[in-house]
Amino acid sequence: MKFIDYIKSEIKFFNISEKIFYSIVILSVILISILTKDSKIALISAICGITYTLFAGKGKVYCYYIGLAGTFLYCLIAYKNGFYGNMALYGLYFFPMQLIGIFKWKQHLNKEKNEIFKTKLNNKERIVYLIITALITFLIYEILKLSGGENPIMDSFVTGFSVLGQFLTVKRCIEQWYIWSFVNLASVIMWLIACINGAHYYATLIMWLIYLGLGIYFYFKWKKEI
Repeated sequence: MKFIDYIKSEIKFFNISEKIFYSIVILSVILISILTKDSKIALISAICGITYTLFAGKGKVYCYYIGLAGTFLYCLIAYKNGFYGNMALYGLYFFPMQLIGIFKWKQHLNKEKNEIFKTKLNNKERIVYLIITALITFLIYEILKLSGGENPIMDSFVTGFSVLGQFLTVKRCIEQWYIWSFVNLASVIMWLIACINGAHYYATLIMWLIYLGLGIYFYFKWKKEI
């Protein structure tokens, strides 16, 4: 199947409101990026990130192919702004997890809709994962303090809980949307501070704001389907 034909076959499962939302968001990000003379890398990264989140929320395996490009670009942005925790997270964890996600999701596809089957954790799993994530977050914080990264508290929180969020995404668990909502909110604050301090990455800030809204939207959508 040709690439364009494949995209068309995937898009038909999106409702009209989702198509309109995506079009408006992408056009708005491009316009704001031009007006604020934003980084071109940040703009492309934002478009990839928003597209990835929308496809992931719909349970489409194709999201991971877009995610690979977005992950690489975001690594560059995080490095330039001194967010070393985010850089390591995306380069050493998210990138290989995108590849793993492709294979894992293909094993649990609803052939009729070409979407994954959604799952949820039990209470024991939730407690264990949160404890492990808290320990990882503390360890990352100590490392970032030594490396001299910008805003180590927020960076370690975003990094540590993003590890859990991506793990739950690959496992197809609805709890990922809880985690992503907290991560997205923290990331909005982190990049807002960076922009206030003179960094021209407004597209990245807007990207995280959109992530926050999409995370809440897809939580209720997945809850209804499960």
